[in-house]
Amino acid sequence: MSSALLALFRREIRLARRIGGGGAMGVVFFLIMVTIVPFAIGPDLNLLARIGPAILWIAALLATLLGLDRLFQADHEDGSLDLLQMADLPLELVVAVKCLAHWAVTCLPLVAAAPVFGLMLALEGPALAGVTASLLVGTPALAFIGAIGAALTVSLRRGGLLMAILVLPFTVPVLIFGVSAASAAGGGTVPFATPFLVLCALTLASAALAPFAAAAALRGGD
Repeated sequence: MSSALLALFRREIRLARRIGGGGAMGVVFFLIMVTIVPFAIGPDLNLLARIGPAILWIAALLATLLGLDRLFQADHEDGSLDLLQMADLPLELVVAVKCLAHWAVTCLPLVAAAPVFGLMLALEGPALAGVTASLLVGTPALAFIGAIGAALTVSLRRGGLLMAILVLPFTVPVLIFGVSAASAAGGGTVPFATPFLVLCALTLASAALAPFAAAAALRGGD
């Protein structure tokens, strides 16, 4: 089973790179968001440093949603999803592997780019480390939660907007504690460990529950 899951992971990585270059597109969108916001709020470096973690987290959240509508849709259109459902592998594990591949291709480049883009928002070293750490443990939750919306809209053409409407409310707790952890790392009254551990718990909970919800949605959509 492990060899089949590894083969599926490699397949998803290759398809993601071949179809749309989700990682590069996400980083470019990330950069655009980080660049536009300072023009809107002005050149106040103290203000930018204070709201910088929130800007980076919101940009990462929106960038993560870019390729989620293709998570199951391409397999649904060419019939691969039916073959995956009839395979010996549990559909829940298939969903989990596809989520991890999406995270590796789309979210991991955002985590790597966050320290560089944080410098554009006048963030100092501790705040940069906090943002990077919070994105590293928080973005998997965004991928798993997004998989539920992608599964619900898999049979809809151009269902990206509907998927975003379904997914965004459920990502609010991840966003709140991600921003709180990143802000606490740069200084504040709340210890960094408190929101960071809650963020880790949200990621573990989403990794445990979201594959079952997404698999149920895929079975119900047939």
